[in-house]
Amino acid sequence: MNMGLRVIEGGLAACVAKPADLAEGEMPSRDDVLREAERRIRSTGYETWRNRETMTGIPVPREIRYLAMQIGFVAEAIARLADIPADYRSDFYWPA
Repeated sequence: MNMGLRVIEGGLAACVAKPADLAEGEMPSRDDVLREAERRIRSTGYETWRNRETMTGIPVPREIRYLAMQIGFVAEAIARLADIPADYRSDFYWPA
């Protein structure tokens, strides 16, 4: 039996991945930082690996899982700052 499965993207997926443009002088919010983290995690292909793990039981590669965990940690750390840096999207703050 061959099951044809595909991932359906819809709803707010495009909105979540798109960084919000801040007005001049406007401070970034916690949600802005979390959206940037989500964008970075999506760019690793983590969602595809996670879906594969769910369907087949083959684990997400350790490097991908670890990178997603690091990105989440950084996002939470930046979001907790009293003054979130205006350049929070810079690669300087995020793991590669």
